[in-house]
Amino acid sequence: MPRKETPLGGGDGPLLEFAAGLRQLRRSAGSPPYRKLAERAHYSISTLSSAASGLRLPTLAVTLAYVSACGGDPQEWERRWRETAGRLGGQRTGPGTAQETQAPPPYAGLRPFREQDAQWFFGREQLVEELVGRLARQRFIVLLGASGSGKSSLLRAGLAPALRPSAAPVLLTPGPRPLEECAVRLGALAGLAPGGLYRELREDPENLGRVLRQTAARSGGPGGPAVLIVDQFEEIFTLCQDGCERGRFIEALVAAADRPGGCRVVLGVRADFYAHCTRDSALVEAMREAQVPLGPMSPDELRRAVVKPAQRAGLTVEGALLATLTAQAHGRAGVLPLLSHALLETWHRRRGNLLTLAGLEAVGGIEGALVKSAEAFYTSLDAEQRGAARRLLLRLTAPGVGTEDTKRRMTHGELEKDAVTVAVVERAAAARLVSLDEDRIEITHETLISSWPRLREWLSADRDQRRAHHRLTEAAEVWAAAGEDAGALYRGARLQEARRLAEADDVGLSAREQAFLGASLAAEAAEIRSTARRTRRLRVLLATLGLMTVLATVATVLSVRANREITRQRNDAVALNAAAAATRTYAADPETAVQLALAAYRLRPRRTTRDALLSTLMTTWAAHRAEAYTLDVSDDGALLAVGSRDHTVSLWDIRDPGRPVRAGTVTGHTEAVHALALSPGRRILATAGADRTVRLWDAARPVRPAALSVLTGPGGGVHSVAFSPDGRLLAGGHRDGTVSVWGIGNTRRPQRRAALGGHTDTVRSVAFSADGRLLATTGQDGAVRMWDLGGPGGPSPRATWNAHELGVFWAEFHPSGRLLATAGGGREAVRLWDVGDPDRPRRVSGITGHSDVVGHLAFSPDGRTLATASDDRSVGVWDVGTPAAPRVKAVLSAYATAVMGVRYTPDGRTLLTGVFDGTVRLLPTDFGRSVAHVCDGGRPSLTRGAWHRHLPGVPYRPPCG
Repeated sequence: MPRKETPLGGGDGPLLEFAAGLRQLRRSAGSPPYRKLAERAHYSISTLSSAASGLRLPTLAVTLAYVSACGGDPQEWERRWRETAGRLGGQRTGPGTAQETQAPPPYAGLRPFREQDAQWFFGREQLVEELVGRLARQRFIVLLGASGSGKSSLLRAGLAPALRPSAAPVLLTPGPRPLEECAVRLGALAGLAPGGLYRELREDPENLGRVLRQTAARSGGPGGPAVLIVDQFEEIFTLCQDGCERGRFIEALVAAADRPGGCRVVLGVRADFYAHCTRDSALVEAMREAQVPLGPMSPDELRRAVVKPAQRAGLTVEGALLATLTAQAHGRAGVLPLLSHALLETWHRRRGNLLTLAGLEAVGGIEGALVKSAEAFYTSLDAEQRGAARRLLLRLTAPGVGTEDTKRRMTHGELEKDAVTVAVVERAAAARLVSLDEDRIEITHETLISSWPRLREWLSADRDQRRAHHRLTEAAEVWAAAGEDAGALYRGARLQEARRLAEADDVGLSAREQAFLGASLAAEAAEIRSTARRTRRLRVLLATLGLMTVLATVATVLSVRANREITRQRNDAVALNAAAAATRTYAADPETAVQLALAAYRLRPRRTTRDALLSTLMTTWAAHRAEAYTLDVSDDGALLAVGSRDHTVSLWDIRDPGRPVRAGTVTGHTEAVHALALSPGRRILATAGADRTVRLWDAARPVRPAALSVLTGPGGGVHSVAFSPDGRLLAGGHRDGTVSVWGIGNTRRPQRRAALGGHTDTVRSVAFSADGRLLATTGQDGAVRMWDLGGPGGPSPRATWNAHELGVFWAEFHPSGRLLATAGGGREAVRLWDVGDPDRPRRVSGITGHSDVVGHLAFSPDGRTLATASDDRSVGVWDVGTPAAPRVKAVLSAYATAVMGVRYTPDGRTLLTGVFDGTVRLLPTDFGRSVAHVCDGGRPSLTRGAWHRHLPGVPYRPPCG
């Protein structure tokens, strides 16, 4: 009969409701034992039972595996899991709550970081330092990056504050009239009238440098150079329709940087507008040595961008959350606004001071958080408000021509004043989809344009109509700014296009646009285009075409330099993708996986790609066709024993690690073999299983193992066995929480010496200290119990402590005997304990690198390395030479299922790993030698097709060709 589950605690919270639902699903499936569920789901018994314990929310992957094993509906349970995660993560607290009033969010969300947000800006410190250094040597710098790569935040919250102590930075965005924007911003700082300054800048662009120096002098600073920072420089191409003003603005910027006097100019430009910049010869010359490419954040930069703001706000980022965010954002140039928005939404759903993976998954992850926020805003509106929202967002978007769509700012005067539109604007601002200031309104970030499917659908519906509406809006603004000058009115084809636009049902024209269109229609009959004007336009067109031909040649030369940096960034991303592909394809095509991993390592040699290569270099064979549960190696390193669900133990000759040979098979158990051990000094094999027996075998002749005796105990099935160092005692842990100790001096007539109690659940491991005096037992109840076997009165308890939150699945003594390693579940899946004083064990350190429970571990013979086997389908190799500060040496992956066991050969030269799917893998521990000799033995070369499929854009150079 299956063992009954521990009753759920009292209460009716979302976690208990979810656990109760899983248990009801299992009952509906006929209450199969967790052992059967583990066979179907390919997760360990402990992982599946913990999923329905009500103690914590299982991961989505574990939940779906549990549901599938019980015959449930995965889609329904995925919905229920996300609903529970959202309820556990908490609802968004409103901006008026005391909590958020006292604690401003450490993340900016969609909007860029501003100068006042500098305390929360992390991750780009190295690039800020580079920009400051270059400004000390150069007068003109162009920062190039993709949309969403963080240019605005870098300039506003990184560079500007860094310059403040020694310089006087002035930051602006061009808008539709860049020279006018300069006049307004600089006039206020220099004490000049904006109108007069605007005329001076148009008449003589060199006046910009003079005003900048005057501004720096009035600032009362330390006398450093004046610095003009122009963010979103691409607006001079998307919003500025006046070619003359655009040219004057560029001329003024170049002149300010060229004139002696110390002025500096920094431009932030979206990368897809690089070609637009090359159309001005003066700008091309200024940019020649001034380009600073902004690529994706490195993993360390991403870690700082996620963790540092939280630490400054007194918060903690869950390790699983950090790993997920780093994996999803790494190598993606435009992902930063999505990352910042997801972090902001996760912050709103934090648990106390902890930002959790459940909070992120509750908002849909990096990709789904923004969409979820935008959809929540839209669905909260009524039908009339939704129409107003659609018109508002379309007005705030400038359609791209040969480029991506961009955002545009609109004045409050352009906004309709009806109650519906005002309410929609206020709700969009509250949802952080748009930002408002005293004069203008704009979409918070262009990522909303590319990431929200509903807005993309609106934008794609009739792009020609949208471009026409955008042109009408800009023309109406120019007409109004010019005092309703008749020369600014529409004529000819544009006027006919605007007339059709006004007749469309789904386009709402503003009052200004309607007035402009009416004036254009009234003047249409009285205006005729002059031949001279057509001739001038034709000459300008021909001159422009000629200039573009010349500049295209110059642009080709300039692009070579930019391509070098792009190639380096591409190689990083390609190498990581190829390494991941190698581990995925290892099971199906090992030779191709080795070649692919080696190519990735040589393209970008780092630990991540090296670990992927090592994962493909392991000698692999199927020890059993059924699931494997346990393994051990003899003290001479020649014999490997593997226990399986098929009731047998396979014996393997591994004296040549590259060519293991089956030496024999042990039969006799009537159910699955859960545990086994090989005795030191002599080849006595102990096997234990679900049939409630422990059997001793003489394995001196592996081809024909001889049965010695059968041991039984009152504790039910046996889940762990271990020999004492002298081979005279055998300990076994039972399912009912008891431990039996037998004397096996006479292996044919073992004597039961003691029965040790105390555990309240299955004893998962037993371990003797190096001197045989101490016995450590661990249980699924989360406890470790230490016993002294050397006393005259028999075994006596020394200490008991809770080592892990979700059970202790394995324990092993360090060769010195002063250190005990435990494996289990929870935040720290592995912990090291000082047991020099057995009565007062002390935690030394914890290891947090695994994303699921660790079920097995082993020290190397010299005690300097610890190997850990996890249900997350990986093996961690850790340097524990300094136990207080373990360091990762390697993470081996490419496993198809959970890893059930690890062992070192006695000489420490080989690491053995057993896999739940019945396979065994061997890897030499000299990682450097393994990598250096990959091509020995004539491996087949990677084909051109495979190369170009996995390493696109990289010249074909097969590593073993």
